[in-house]
Amino acid sequence: MPKILLPIGDAAEVLDTLYAYYRIREQYQAVVAGPQRRVYPLVMHEIPPGWDITRESPGYHLPAQVAFSEVLPADYSGLFLTGGRAPEYLRYDKDLLRIVRHFFDTGKPVCVVCHGVEILAAARVVEGKRMATVAKCQFDIELCGAVFVNEGCVRDGNMVSGRTWNDQHLYMPEFMQMIAEEVARTAGAQSSHAFAVPRG
Repeated sequence: MPKILLPIGDAAEVLDTLYAYYRIREQYQAVVAGPQRRVYPLVMHEIPPGWDITRESPGYHLPAQVAFSEVLPADYSGLFLTGGRAPEYLRYDKDLLRIVRHFFDTGKPVCVVCHGVEILAAARVVEGKRMATVAKCQFDIELCGAVFVNEGCVRDGNMVSGRTWNDQHLYMPEFMQMIAEEVARTAGAQSSHAFAVPRG
């Protein structure tokens, strides 16, 4: 079964993460990765009535099956980068940045929501790209050469992005279609290689 990688860390946003996790599992193998193999606490982010900033509350917990250092990105058909506060420190993980660059170098599907763009910005893969994110991360991506688009689903090449979990019904169908196309492309390439007639 094709595998999709979901990097998380402490304080990954619970709805950003779990909706994608279970949606992916409908058709593919969702592999959760973290800085280490352990259980990570997720958090709920919301802006209460009358507030100007996000309030953070405890959420569910999710175990990472593999550490970033153990990930062979060539084994995966897609990458989902969740939001929350986790990307603030995950963007400094050299193994995660190595993984991210692989997906852009090979053109494989990437989906990113909310603060997940901080990881892409740190990996220096967003220059010239149109993308969505939560409004308070607009500065992060523009500083790295991306074009901020205030829409719920923005596709640019191998990447689709959304602002927050409120946009999941927009960007997740697009991401699932991208994965299906990648899986079909890979299967076709493998089939052609298997039946190739040796020359000479």
